[in-house]
Amino acid sequence: MVILTSCSFFLFYLHALPLVSNSVAGSLLQEEGQELNKWEGYVNWRNKPAMRDQHGGMLAASFVLVVEILENLAFLANASNLVLYLSKFMHYSPSSSANIVTNFMGTAFLLAVLGGFLSDAFFTTYRLYLTSAAIEFMGLLILTVQAHTPSLKPPICASASTEIQCEKVNRQKAAMLFTGLYLVALGVGGIKGSLPPHGAEQFDDTTSQGRKQRSSFFNYYVFSLSCGALIAVTFVVWIEDNKGWQWGFGVATAAILASIPVFLLGSPIYRTKIPAGSPITTMFKVLIAAVCNNCKSKNPSNAVMGMETSPSSYTTETGEEGNATKVKVPSQTLTEDLEFLNKAVTEKTVSPKLQCTVKQVEEVKVVLKIIPVFMCTIMLNCCLAQLSTFSIQQAATMNTKIGSLKVPPASLPVFPVIFVMLIAPTYNHVVIPFARKVTKTEMGITHLQRIGTGLILSIIAMAVAALVEMKRKKVAIESGLLNSAEPLPITFLWIALQYLFLGSADLFTLAGMMDFFFTEAPKSMRSLATSLSWASLSMGYYFSSVLISMVNNITSIFRHTPWLSGSNLNHYHLERFYWLMCILSSLNFFHYLFWANRYKYRTESTAD
Repeated sequence: MVILTSCSFFLFYLHALPLVSNSVAGSLLQEEGQELNKWEGYVNWRNKPAMRDQHGGMLAASFVLVVEILENLAFLANASNLVLYLSKFMHYSPSSSANIVTNFMGTAFLLAVLGGFLSDAFFTTYRLYLTSAAIEFMGLLILTVQAHTPSLKPPICASASTEIQCEKVNRQKAAMLFTGLYLVALGVGGIKGSLPPHGAEQFDDTTSQGRKQRSSFFNYYVFSLSCGALIAVTFVVWIEDNKGWQWGFGVATAAILASIPVFLLGSPIYRTKIPAGSPITTMFKVLIAAVCNNCKSKNPSNAVMGMETSPSSYTTETGEEGNATKVKVPSQTLTEDLEFLNKAVTEKTVSPKLQCTVKQVEEVKVVLKIIPVFMCTIMLNCCLAQLSTFSIQQAATMNTKIGSLKVPPASLPVFPVIFVMLIAPTYNHVVIPFARKVTKTEMGITHLQRIGTGLILSIIAMAVAALVEMKRKKVAIESGLLNSAEPLPITFLWIALQYLFLGSADLFTLAGMMDFFFTEAPKSMRSLATSLSWASLSMGYYFSSVLISMVNNITSIFRHTPWLSGSNLNHYHLERFYWLMCILSSLNFFHYLFWANRYKYRTESTAD
C-alpha cells in the first residue's frame, strides 16, 4: 500500500512538473514583457512607471493643444490691446506704453527659461503647468478688479487734443497694475516653459513615425496658438473696446481657469519625464573643468587617462537609460568640434567633483553649437514686437471701418492669424510630404531652412512697414490732420500687409525653432532648450525697448526732437525706424547664414 501510494505520488509529480515549470516560465515572461513595455525615464501622473500601451501618443498631445488654445487666448487677449489700455486709461505716452508692453511680454517669455529649467531639474512638466496656471489666474484676477473699480484707476481724461497731458496712474494704483501684469508674466513663463515639452514628450523619438508625429505636433502647436489668438483679437478685443476692460480681463481669467480641468482630463494617458537634476550644473562643471585643465601646464605627465577608459564610463551611464537612449547618442568618442572642451575628459581634473564623462562633454558641445542659431533669431522677434506696439498705434490713427463695421485696431493680428491657420495644415500635410519625396529625407525641409525663411520674410515686412508709414504720414499732412486726434482718411488695412509678412515669418521660425531645439538638445535639457524659443521672443522685445531708447538718445543729439518721442504719433519718424530695422535684419540674416552653413545635425552624426 505504501509502495502504491509512493508510486502514485511520483507519477503525479512527474505529470505536474511541466505545468509548474510552464507557470513559472510564463510569469517570468510576463514580468519581462512588462519591463519591456515600460517607458524608461518616464512616469504617469501618479509617479508610477509609464507604459507604452497606455501612455503617450497623439491623443495625449491633443489635450496639450486644446489647453494651449485657452492659455494663449488668456495671454494675447490682453497683450494685443494692452498698449491702448495703458495709453487711454492709464495715460502713459505712446512710447512709454510701447516700452511697458515690450518689457511685460519680454519678461513673460524670458521666464519661460526658468520654467524649462525647473521642468528638467526639479519638477515635472505636469506639476509645473498646474502651478503656473494658478499664478496667471491670480494676476488676471488683480487686473480685472482694477479695471472694474474706478477708484483704482486715474481720473478719466476726456480731452480730444493730443497736446494736453492727462494725469498718469499714481504710485499705489501703478503698483497694483504692475503686480497683476508681472504675476501674469510669471505664470505665462512657467506655462510656455513646460507645456510644449510636455506635449513633445508624448512621442517615441526612437522611431521614424514618432519623430514625424512630434514634428507635426509642433506645427499644430503653432496652429493652436493661432486659434487662441483669433478669439483673443476678435471677440475679446471687441468686448474690451465696447463693453469695458473689466469684461476683457474677465474673459481671459475665465479662459485660464478653464484650461486647468481640460489639462487634468488627459492625466490618465500622459507620460512625464522624470527630472534628472540641474542641466546647468552639468554645463558649468564641464566648462570649468575644461578651462582649468587648459590653463594647467601642458606637460604630458598630466594626462592620466586616454580614450580607452572614457568611453567605458560613458557606456555605463547611457546603459542605465536603455537601448532607446543609445539610438540618440551621436558618438561614444570625443568629436573634434570645440576641442578645448575635450580637456575636461582627457586631462586629470584639479578636483574629483569636476570629473566629467564623454557624454557630458558632447552634450555641452551640442548646447554651445545651437546658441548662435538662437542668437540670430532675436532680431526677427524684435520686428515681431512692433506688431504689439507701434503697429497698433498706427492703426488707431487711421480709418478702422470696413463698410459699416468699425474694427478695433487691436484686431489687426486677425490677418496673420487666419493666414497661419490656413498655411499650417497645408504645410504639414502637403508641403512636408512633397519635400520628403523630393529630398528623400525624413525631415523634408530642415529646421534651419525654416528658420531662414522666416528671417527673409521679416526683412520684407520691415520694408513694407516703412513704405506704409510714409504713405500714412503723407495723408496726414495733405489732409491737415497732423496735429489732430481725428482718424485719418486712409484705411487701416494698409497696416495688414506688415502683419501678413511678420505672421508668416513667425509660423516658419517659431515651429522650426521649437522642433530644432527639442530635437538637437540632450534628453536631460529638452525643456530648457525648447524654452530658448520663448527666450528669443523675450530678448527681441527687450531689444526693441533698448533700440527705441538708443534711437531717441542718438537722434536727440542731432535734432531737437527725437524720432520716437511725444504723445502724437504723427510727429514720429517711424518710417526711419522701420528702415533701420530692415537694415539690421538684413545684416542679421547674413550672420545667420554663416552659422547655419556650418551646423551639423545630431541625426547626421548618428547616421555616420
